[in-house]
Amino acid sequence: MDENTRRPESGASQDQRPRFGTVDPATGQDGRVYEGHSLDEALAMTREARHAFEAWRQTSFAHRAGLMRKAATVLRRRQAEFADIMTAEMGKLRKEGLAEIEKCAFNCDHFAENAERYLAAEPVDLGGPRAFVTYNPLGVVLAVMPWNFPFWQVFRFAAPALMAGNAAVLKHASNVPGCALAIESVFREAGFPAGLFRTLLVPSRDVRALIEAPSIAAVTLTGSVGAGREVASAAGGALKKSVLELGGSDAYLVLEDADIDRAARVCAAARMVNGGQSCIAGKRFIVLKEVRAAFERAFVEAMRAYPMGDPRDEATKLGPLQSVKARDAIHVQVQKSIDRGARLLLGGEVPDRPGAWYPATVLTDVRPGMPAYDEEVFGPVAAIIEAADEAQAIRIANASPFGLGSGVLTRDLDRGERIAAGALESGMSFVNANVRSDPRMPFGGVKESGYGRECSYFGIREFTNIKSVVVER
Repeated sequence: MDENTRRPESGASQDQRPRFGTVDPATGQDGRVYEGHSLDEALAMTREARHAFEAWRQTSFAHRAGLMRKAATVLRRRQAEFADIMTAEMGKLRKEGLAEIEKCAFNCDHFAENAERYLAAEPVDLGGPRAFVTYNPLGVVLAVMPWNFPFWQVFRFAAPALMAGNAAVLKHASNVPGCALAIESVFREAGFPAGLFRTLLVPSRDVRALIEAPSIAAVTLTGSVGAGREVASAAGGALKKSVLELGGSDAYLVLEDADIDRAARVCAAARMVNGGQSCIAGKRFIVLKEVRAAFERAFVEAMRAYPMGDPRDEATKLGPLQSVKARDAIHVQVQKSIDRGARLLLGGEVPDRPGAWYPATVLTDVRPGMPAYDEEVFGPVAAIIEAADEAQAIRIANASPFGLGSGVLTRDLDRGERIAAGALESGMSFVNANVRSDPRMPFGGVKESGYGRECSYFGIREFTNIKSVVVER
């Protein structure tokens, strides 16, 4: 059930421990192999987390905040170590890994500073008795997390969940076991109670049993639509709260009054974040007819500025994808789109070298019926789609089954705000900038991009019991 894991775990019975092997995407060489947990061991750890929760829920916000700030300190001190693990396991540029760890630390500091305010009791005027709404923790939250931002997406849920008084267990993507264990070590080193946050190295087939375990109160998943359907079904069957952040095919509207050079740079940055392996990466660039030719020229040059290179080199802007299997699937999407009439403006060829490499690629004349139009392409492939006018551009953007992020490129800020705020069907919309997550703003989508929110006070309240209290005098 975990998101887009390309390297399956070795088989194991319920009483056996699975093994999780890693592969360096830059070279194709096998890396470290980790021994996992049997299902019985994992279930025991969920019970330990529930036991730790009973005491943790009674602690003060000040106590929790002190430990969360220590977690931020540990992250910053071990920043280089963690970035190296990400590069080795899923091919992330090392400099982007360093930035990801800093973002995790900032997130910890943010919720340490703001959790008490976010969860403060809210008075309600009933005209007589004292009444208020309070936010109490639910229990143990199971997180099923993906490989593409292996630290950030865990801390995005974990910091607010723990600050709210919950416990947490992590089932991470199977190709980043070192990242998963490193995250547990951060909370342990910071002094959090034993058992409060645990990493479960288990195969995807065990997720349903974990969701159904009495010790689990809720589940959060970041992953594919297919994984989301399975997790939502299991959680619904067990009558447990779930939050899902799923796929995206983010549309960026390039209007006729846009600064074309700036728009090209923003769109290229949006497409190439994390090598294009991001749910909120820009994927469809819907360009008004009168500026299409100019945009294509500028955009190709902006994308050409992302040559492939060693992910450990500070100067590199595009590293390998997370696996050869994933790279090959993306190439099939590109080839099928070309076969159905798309024109290739840049890239589109598999390099003759070991590893999971694929160049920055631009397709134009993209239309319905092509994978580049209909599907999420999880790599450095941009699709240019022509629209006759603003209304048609909005219709094309909204016709997608996804609704995670979106963007508008225009010189008219009022026009951009109008479209972003009211016209585009997405959980986030940015004007003249690429979509990104921030602990201070709610993060999530609509339609097949999932439901619920992370970050901000919306996120920390997702895994709380929103309780009405009335006290008669």
